[in-house]
Amino acid sequence: MSRSSNTDSRRAQIVSAMLPVLARNGYGKATVMEIARQAGLTPGLIHYHFASKRDILVSLVHSMVEVANARVDGQPGSLSAMERLKAHIDSRLALGQGANAEMAAAWVMIGAEAVREPEVRAVYQEAVGAELAALQGLLRECLAVAGRDTQAAPRIAAALLAIMEGAFQLASAAPDVMPKGYAASAAFEHARLSVEAAPRRKSARPPRAAGHHE
Repeated sequence: MSRSSNTDSRRAQIVSAMLPVLARNGYGKATVMEIARQAGLTPGLIHYHFASKRDILVSLVHSMVEVANARVDGQPGSLSAMERLKAHIDSRLALGQGANAEMAAAWVMIGAEAVREPEVRAVYQEAVGAELAALQGLLRECLAVAGRDTQAAPRIAAALLAIMEGAFQLASAAPDVMPKGYAASAAFEHARLSVEAAPRRKSARPPRAAGHHE
């Protein structure tokens, strides 16, 4: 194994170890010592591969996004715009293959720490911004296909993202209260109805008056 591949493997091991530690303890108590213990490594090796705990967090957030995206990649390439939106929502919220309750709990911890810790907030905002942009792009496609005004996309995307983030919070804080498996279907239904309720797209040219001849 090359030195580069060995380094990549070790870094991935450390990032994977941070996930359960973060889910259990939160960012503040996710010490390098605890991450090292979870990974079965020495604290010195952690510091060798990452300059700071924040750097591990950045890599973890990117890894979490990649895992969610991988759930979409397995979908057929011939999906309609609305089906692509549903697949995206399912990749974030649906139970079943690829779902990870520990990852959802860790994401809630990241969001909570973002309120208090500027360095975590920067990472969280970057990830949320990327997710919002992805939702806006998907919704613009859905609106265009439905003949609706695509300017509604940012508003619908923001509401949809708020639903998704709330679902993560409830799944972590009150898992026995909410109906099992409700989140993905409820979020998609909100998006679908919002697309249908959006204003119709205006014609590029106004209709000609009766009797008018060019």
